[in-house]
Amino acid sequence: MNNGEIARIIGKVSVPCLLLGLLFFAASLTPSLIPRGPAVQGLLGGLVMAIGYLIGQIGALLWRAADLPQLSGRPANVLTTVIALPLLAVFLWVLGSSLRWQNDIREKVGMEDADALQLTTILLIAFATFAIAFALGRAVASLFRLIRSRFYRIMPPRRANVLGLIAVVLILFVVTRDGIVDEVVTGLDESYEAAQELFENAPPPPGDPRMTGSAESLIDWASMGKPGRDFITSGPTSEDISAFTGRPALDPIRVYVGRANGETPEARAELALAELIRQGAFDRDVLIVASPTGTGWMDPGSHDPVEYMHGGDIATVAAQYSYLQSPLALILETNTGLEQATALQDVVHGYWKTLPVDTRPRLYVHGLSLGAWSSMHATNMFRLLDDPIDGAFWAGPPFPSAFWKHVQNQRNPGTPWVLPEIGDGSLIRYASHTADASEAAAEWGDMRIVFLQYSSDPVVFYDPRSLWRAPPWMRDPSAEDMTEHFIFMPVVTQFQLALDMALSFGAPPGHGHAYFAEDYIGPWVQVTAPSDWTPEETQRLKAHCDVGYQLGCANRQP
Repeated sequence: MNNGEIARIIGKVSVPCLLLGLLFFAASLTPSLIPRGPAVQGLLGGLVMAIGYLIGQIGALLWRAADLPQLSGRPANVLTTVIALPLLAVFLWVLGSSLRWQNDIREKVGMEDADALQLTTILLIAFATFAIAFALGRAVASLFRLIRSRFYRIMPPRRANVLGLIAVVLILFVVTRDGIVDEVVTGLDESYEAAQELFENAPPPPGDPRMTGSAESLIDWASMGKPGRDFITSGPTSEDISAFTGRPALDPIRVYVGRANGETPEARAELALAELIRQGAFDRDVLIVASPTGTGWMDPGSHDPVEYMHGGDIATVAAQYSYLQSPLALILETNTGLEQATALQDVVHGYWKTLPVDTRPRLYVHGLSLGAWSSMHATNMFRLLDDPIDGAFWAGPPFPSAFWKHVQNQRNPGTPWVLPEIGDGSLIRYASHTADASEAAAEWGDMRIVFLQYSSDPVVFYDPRSLWRAPPWMRDPSAEDMTEHFIFMPVVTQFQLALDMALSFGAPPGHGHAYFAEDYIGPWVQVTAPSDWTPEETQRLKAHCDVGYQLGCANRQP
């Protein structure tokens, strides 16, 4: 590309649209829920700058299409200057405050302060991102003009414009959906499936005939996948539990069905039920029907502690529905997770309610992240009317969860969006890294439901409507690990929160979407009410699990 071509392209850049893009870039430097490093900030800034420029171009196009008056020459230059000067002042103010804002969030989530803003890195990456987006936009515009020119030969200009636009949209849709996206999804699914270490890559099965996946088990060990095998072979033994509590204990029962263990959700659910019966799970005091995350992972920080609390007199069952990471499964395999959770709850609850009320286990449902969403969806209140379960514990419920949204919107007036109070607290309570759901106006009723959600978790608190309005939590006083410097900006806030979701999995434990053992323990006590359990034991268990590796509490060998 020679200097003349570069000058011609730059000459086509709209200064007013570029100013709107710079405003968007400045707004992207304001804080959100998760701290951002310079590289990530540069990508975000360049992207929203391109979007701001595009919005300006669309606005100008509509203005011209409506045949409204247009300024040119000196009046246009004066107006541009009048707009640019205050924008420059805002830009400089944001640059001067950005490091302080980011360090404010970093301190509140337990991270070290950044020494410098690294503005050069941010600007270089932002410029590169904007340039790539601008070039793609020019390419799409050229494609439109090419197609439109062909239509001009056979139809009037107005009709050619409309059909040309429709043709470009269809081409882009087909290329991205059936081309790029298809290949990416297929590649991801295959890579994650390989990571499951299925079939010939599986380690030796458990020697204990009582365990899932053993030679006597109904569930094939090699087909189970790595997340399931890790769940089965980890966790405390009866000896571990007795050493902690000083009381006799049982070996907890863990049943897991991998996606490859059955062709359909119903087949996997029936297999899980048969294995529960084989191992005597319905003779235990507590039975938990759990929904795993997208890859099938079961968080040991949640399941280990509750087994300690109940002296091992507990059984947990789960069925895998996907090989993809939760964010991808959320977008691409939503129905799969909902169908599997529903099938598993249907068959387990259906069998459980045929048992004598006095001798059957107490039944609970549980899930983390995408598992919480699918578990909530499966917990059909109409099915439970005649014989309800004993409770539910859902951690990090994703923002699309219908039941969670319904409950959130029933919050008592004046209570915060991130930690609301629902009625008198006899049915539903909330927990976070600062609350364990033990406080409420009333005692627990027959059913106990607890939501565990961190106030800085964008997977929970992302709001699609932040495209045009501030989310509810941004209008409340800031929680303990949230900055006080939120500034809402239409469109930009939406992209900040979307990026926060991607960053939230790597947040320090206890913040973002990084849930860990210490914060599961209090809610599990409230939901399952372990007998002879004391507050002192709760504190000892928190310390025990923290020493254990901040995720689980023990490791059972096959």
